Amino acid sequence: MKSEFQMADAGSIRHRHENALLALPNVIGVGTGRDETGSEVIDVYVQRKVALQELAPGETIPDVLEGVPVRVVPIGEVTAQAP
Repeated sequence: MKSEFQMADAGSIRHRHENALLALPNVIGVGTGRDETGSEVIDVYVQRKVALQELAPGETIPDVLEGVPVRVVPIGEVTAQAP
């Protein structure tokens, strides 16, 4: 299991790359989470997963950012709800 210092690093890494990730097509949000082993990951939330051949060069989400794995999470369309 990672220390608090390493977990803060995952958040810092996410923060450094957040604007670039949000600029990619289909990306709705970015966060941090844990995989099935408890290791920190950077979560990239998309409306739907898209086949690599449908994306132009430079539009793909990286598998790893500064040593932290990236997980693509499809969440569907996001809409605001009335209060």
